[in-house]
Amino acid sequence: PSCPPSSSEEDIEVNDPLLRFFEHCEKFVALVEENATAMHQVEAFKEGPEMRRVLERVAGALCLPADELNADLVQVAFLTCSYELAIKNVTSPWCSLFSEEDAKVLEYLNDLKQYWKRGYGYDINSRSSCSLFQDIFRQLDKAMEESKSSKPISSPVIVQIGHAETLQPLLALMGFFKDEEPLRANNYARQAQRKFRSGRIVPYAANLVFVLYHCDHAKTSREEYQLQMLLNEQLLPFHHSNQTLALYADLKDYYRDILQNCRFEEECELPRSNNTAADEL
Repeated sequence: PSCPPSSSEEDIEVNDPLLRFFEHCEKFVALVEENATAMHQVEAFKEGPEMRRVLERVAGALCLPADELNADLVQVAFLTCSYELAIKNVTSPWCSLFSEEDAKVLEYLNDLKQYWKRGYGYDINSRSSCSLFQDIFRQLDKAMEESKSSKPISSPVIVQIGHAETLQPLLALMGFFKDEEPLRANNYARQAQRKFRSGRIVPYAANLVFVLYHCDHAKTSREEYQLQMLLNEQLLPFHHSNQTLALYADLKDYYRDILQNCRFEEECELPRSNNTAADEL
């Protein structure tokens, strides 16, 4: 017989519906993931003047006719450069093909994709993560109630492991890194100072931490429990106050609508109409 699992293995739970919510959300899958028109801003940027200039420069460096290259091929070369630099800390020969301006254009191309597929482009991108958001606050509520009752905290640390596709929608649901003007194919220059930069928001080993504090010397009961968030080990100012420490009660008030009214089944239900996916988007 096989050896029984260790206690640490027994504590591990695979919960794809919670952390890979995007795969279980019919509306997201149909209207974004599998909808050929959902990424029209991305495709338009690939054919736009900024990408044409990149193609011409790269083609010139390779001594190739520009019409033998396309945006997808150039992006593969750029990603190869960036992967080797990030993972191996070496400068790939592919990097020599790109100028700093080329890198900015290709960064914007990737940000466009993340914006429209995982960020603010469509409401369902973020609304599909509300079950995860609510679960986080249920765990925080439980810890607070145990603390109030002077009980040991049953789960002082909860670790949930997902991907960038998990974090990006959750951060959008909470309102972080939202620009006044949506990212589009025709506003590259105006977005030079944009907040939404996926490479900074969800880099390798991206992580989001919620820390609940019990303040013994709080003046009021409302001030007794406070919360901080850290994104990639850096304190994250809250959207509603621009402060890095918030009263837990205030935070729940601010997100009351999501906590009480965002229901995964309803959000992810496909519309029962004759409209096409493009019409819905």
